[in-house]
Amino acid sequence: MAISALNDPQTQTATHEVLLEFPDNRLLIDLCGEYDRNLADIEQKLGVQIVRRGNQLSVMGEHSAREQAAGVLTALYDRLETGRSVESGDIDRELRMGADSDDAEPDGQLQMFRGGRVEIKTRKKLVEPRTEAQKAYVQSLFEHELAFGIGPAGTGKTYLAVAVGVSMFITGHVDRIILSRPAVEAGEKLGYLPGDMKDKVDPYMQPLYDALNDFLPGKQLAKLIEDKRIEIAPLAFMRGRTLSNAFVVLDEAQNATTMQMKMFLTRLGEGSRMVITGDRSQVDLPRGVQSGLADAERLLKTIPKISFNYFTARDVVRHPLVAAIIEAYDADSTPA
Repeated sequence: MAISALNDPQTQTATHEVLLEFPDNRLLIDLCGEYDRNLADIEQKLGVQIVRRGNQLSVMGEHSAREQAAGVLTALYDRLETGRSVESGDIDRELRMGADSDDAEPDGQLQMFRGGRVEIKTRKKLVEPRTEAQKAYVQSLFEHELAFGIGPAGTGKTYLAVAVGVSMFITGHVDRIILSRPAVEAGEKLGYLPGDMKDKVDPYMQPLYDALNDFLPGKQLAKLIEDKRIEIAPLAFMRGRTLSNAFVVLDEAQNATTMQMKMFLTRLGEGSRMVITGDRSQVDLPRGVQSGLADAERLLKTIPKISFNYFTARDVVRHPLVAAIIEAYDADSTPA
């Protein structure tokens, strides 16, 4: 693939254009996307204009923007050359993180961090962090036995934790996956819901099921749940257990009380990894009840073998409006 900046040799003035040439026209079609929607996405986010001319793309605009757009297009085309697809999330990741090095496939769960690109392998898909904070978070999940992910909704805290758990499970680093959440919203009303206990608590566990369904085929997931190799249960069900050789995730940890958090953290057994995720701005505990997440952060932050990873609205990977909504609420100091 050829890249050139066009200049007028007579006047020595730049024409504000970068010309990219792509040898495989079929891959170029995939790069552009249906109705050139991928190009439109890059144009809108970087304020550039991209024009297709045969097997070339001309990128016009302000210098830094067109150079960034050229880098994004090049990285995405390189991705297509390796047989992978290009989706909106891949474009978003390249726009946020730049075109990192994508060298040979690594061996071993930690060698992935030696290059620029990080990929979490699951049964159904490859999962790639889209921001630097997400990349650092994924690295800490592999390197630490106990890790915290704290930040607003939509930043991938739980999704990436479950992806890492599935990856470590299918590679044999752990024997089980255990996912838990406090069923705070249910309270004493839980008994009035229809069905057995599983039917009552499943609505509160649904985000965890959704994440697992992204990474494991349905029949395999159902079998693993049936065999208790994957467990999804409310936080209260963790009492009295020792969780060994397991990847354990506590989601929505801001809704755990101090005693519940201590109980959960002390379940950590040999050969296990534990991840605590939460959003300090969404505490649903009764007024006057201290959040266990806040206490854990205060008490454990100085312990070297425990990692704390923080996210902001800049790390939101849902609809762009979600980041704007979070920033608006963060900026408003007036209580709701």
